[in-house]
Amino acid sequence: MLVSDVQKILDAECICCENLIDTEINSACGSDMMSDVLAYVKDQSVLLTGLVNPQVVRTAEMMDMPCVVFVRGKQPDETIVALAKDRGIVLMTTPHRMFTACGLLYQNGLKGGCG
Repeated sequence: MLVSDVQKILDAECICCENLIDTEINSACGSDMMSDVLAYVKDQSVLLTGLVNPQVVRTAEMMDMPCVVFVRGKQPDETIVALAKDRGIVLMTTPHRMFTACGLLYQNGLKGGCG
């Protein structure tokens, strides 16, 4: 699945790095605990989270995650957006709640990236 497919499925708005929207992803992980993401994500994943701070982008970078989707319409501040641009990580926001967003991706064939 491509990041652009995730955007369509989740009715998401791309915040930055739209030029990377055709990146391939293999799984998804939904978590607000970055320690769980670090411990369990094993494949190139998209991260869905309600946590809006720079640590999310740093975690995505460490785990080679090409995309972060903020759920519940959350919007990152300019510091987070600048960090994602610098690291080449697509940021999106979706109006869906975490459970719904993960379910929609799963229903469309994307498997879980967390243990």
